Amino acid sequence: MSQHHYRRESLPPSTPATVTVFASPTSWIESNALAQCQQVAALDGMIHVAGMPDLHPGKGAPIGAAMASTVLYPFLVGSDIGCGIAVFPIKLMRAVPEKLAARFPDLDRPLDPERDADDPAWAVVKGDVPAGHVEGLGTVGRGNHFVELARIDSVVEPDHASRLGLAAGDLVLIVHSGSRGLGERILRAHTEVHGAGGAPDAAAYLAMHDDAVRWGSLNRRLMAARVAHALGTEPTEPIVDQCHNLVEVRDGVYLHRKGAAPGDGRDVLIAGTRGTPSYLVAAHAGPDANHSVAHGAGRKMSRADALRRGRAKHTVEELRRTPVGSLVVCGDRQLLFEEAPTAYKRIEQVISDLVDHDLATPVATTVPLVTYKTPDIGSTARSDRRNHRRERARP
Repeated sequence: MSQHHYRRESLPPSTPATVTVFASPTSWIESNALAQCQQVAALDGMIHVAGMPDLHPGKGAPIGAAMASTVLYPFLVGSDIGCGIAVFPIKLMRAVPEKLAARFPDLDRPLDPERDADDPAWAVVKGDVPAGHVEGLGTVGRGNHFVELARIDSVVEPDHASRLGLAAGDLVLIVHSGSRGLGERILRAHTEVHGAGGAPDAAAYLAMHDDAVRWGSLNRRLMAARVAHALGTEPTEPIVDQCHNLVEVRDGVYLHRKGAAPGDGRDVLIAGTRGTPSYLVAAHAGPDANHSVAHGAGRKMSRADALRRGRAKHTVEELRRTPVGSLVVCGDRQLLFEEAPTAYKRIEQVISDLVDHDLATPVATTVPLVTYKTPDIGSTARSDRRNHRRERARP
């Protein structure tokens, strides 16, 4: 399959910023996303923009892109600094989606260091909480964030999967979330003074940015621990944890990733949708792709379009039970429609494009059993009743 290559001819010869989109001609790439890539390519200091096959328009900058520049631009990372996907092995005696869905904890309810001091999930916290940011700890957030219990389905590279301790039929928790307000606070402090301009003090921004990246990783561990304990098992260490909203200094330039995962020899979980498989891949992307790979299926519809079309096409009940037989826990009906599988591109095409451009090799697929977005009203009420009974039973 061919590679789309775009060059902004109006740029001076001394700054030949290039844009390369790693997608086949049949892949769904919106013109607005390509236009945003060209706008980014025109920024001062920009060297190269690499669009992934999940490329789609974002607020001011494309999502699914890796952008190398001699200038650090905080808005190219966005507000959810540290957002990423982690994979945790989990051992359960039986995996019945209906029973397990009802046992997921309320991940909209933050862990409070004082109120929840005896919560066993705190055991995964080693040392201080980055930036002292305790607000929102242990919560998943909205948008495309989720916590999913999934089963390893097909294993494409048995040796590689074995090194990760995985085999067909194994269960994993997949956690997708970010820095829950910390990154937004960091970006707002910059934009209120400098707008979409570069960071005047790159080192100061990077110090705060690095705290948000560490916070996001810690938060994914906390959520995995909360779910593990709620399901009656012990937490485990992640076998994959890659951030896809960050900036790193590489080869003397700033490599911004917004919705793009590090692809330089890393294992990456590329998320599908609530009703399709996800793919664990071995990434081996080179400099043409800014050492990056896709982070998911990528949106095909805006949230407004997904809501309008979804309401005309689906019922709430249809979206709670997916085509692969899994359950979606989501008490927010609007979010349920916005995040419907039909709002996203085909994950198989995204993976095919990565393979065709020699950016990644599939290792295994995961199939969802339970995908948690927000608590169901019924399950929240049941949880409140259980907590009330525990309180009454305490001496």
